[in-house]
Amino acid sequence: MRTPEDVLEMRRLHGLGWGTRRIAAQLGCSRTTVQIWLGRGRWRKSGRRQRRRALRGWEEWLRDRLSQHRGNADVVRQELEALGVRVSLRTVQRAVEPFRRELRAAEVATTRFETPPGYQLQIDFGQRQVWIGGEKKRVTLFVATLGCSRRMHVRVFVGERQGHWFEGLESTFEEIGGVVETVLLDNARALVKHHNAATREVVFQDRFAAFAKHWGFRPQACAPYRARTKGKDESGVGYVKKNGIAGRQFASLADLEAHLAWWTREVANRRIHGTTGRVPIEHFAEEESSRLQPLPAYGRFEQVRELTRRVTTDCSVVVDTNAYSVPWLLIGERVRVLVSATRVRIHHGAGEVAEHSRSSGRRQRITDPAHFVGVAGAEGRMVRKLGDEEPARSDSESLRRPLAEYAEIAGGQW
Repeated sequence: MRTPEDVLEMRRLHGLGWGTRRIAAQLGCSRTTVQIWLGRGRWRKSGRRQRRRALRGWEEWLRDRLSQHRGNADVVRQELEALGVRVSLRTVQRAVEPFRRELRAAEVATTRFETPPGYQLQIDFGQRQVWIGGEKKRVTLFVATLGCSRRMHVRVFVGERQGHWFEGLESTFEEIGGVVETVLLDNARALVKHHNAATREVVFQDRFAAFAKHWGFRPQACAPYRARTKGKDESGVGYVKKNGIAGRQFASLADLEAHLAWWTREVANRRIHGTTGRVPIEHFAEEESSRLQPLPAYGRFEQVRELTRRVTTDCSVVVDTNAYSVPWLLIGERVRVLVSATRVRIHHGAGEVAEHSRSSGRRQRITDPAHFVGVAGAEGRMVRKLGDEEPARSDSESLRRPLAEYAEIAGGQW
């Protein structure tokens, strides 16, 4: 676009006998531009051609159908074609662009509201790579945030199983000294069996429903793909990552847990919260602690899983990546494993053959030396070889059982 002064200069130079190529070089434009303006004879404002709108008058119909099809313009084009209106996909996309912006804004818009004291607890898990013992390991952070006072509770796990959700919630209730009315959570598979996005019908996992009934709270799942509806806890997870553990290294998992317990108590719950303008622990003591429901008198929820495992040649069964030892005489046999929050009990036939404390780590080996007495290499020595004068003897009377006893327990012969 040239200015009126440019066009006057072109005409003046042309009147002096300059050629179009020389004029273009003088004014810093193309020769074609000079020819066009000289051909017009004078400067005039160029008008943009008004595009004829093929879908004029269809605006309300397009808005309704685009909303019905969740922003899919091609489906709208197919419906137009069925009505006898043949237009390109690009034409439909241009026509519905304002309505698409409305849909995008509606998807991300969130109304902030404050919950009354003792009403809501928001929970979530977040993953993080942390330096532990000189190695970078992935841990999961359980973060619970009270909706009113913003008091936080943080736990560290090495997984995100249903038992970890339960343990995190139980430790939260015990830490705050009561139970809230509702617990807001996302749609984790360990907790939610089915959530219909259209009807908002939620079906919780049976064990989680029993857990909620045991503690006396009402579970509430946020809308699918709308994690921001529990934004108090979403921001809490980010706060733990960026403030609680960012740039730090720990000697062990226990060291990390101790640090986060101190950080939550002395830093997170004693800062002035950016939204409420109050210190969470003081806000909790003044308004929220008295509104909590009392803890159940019958204690924690006893969660027991029953598994079937085959004893491997290293005299163990594997549960949640950890190996627990079993008497070596049961190698190759199928055993029943009962897993609770703190114990692992192993049964064969009608009797219990091993019991261990449950490990909270991963890929660890938990052994009882008594299970290996008589095995080659046990206790640093080999058992009697063929031709030796005296057999190797065991000091453990508990495992000097004849095979007939195990056969009686199992209900058959070996």
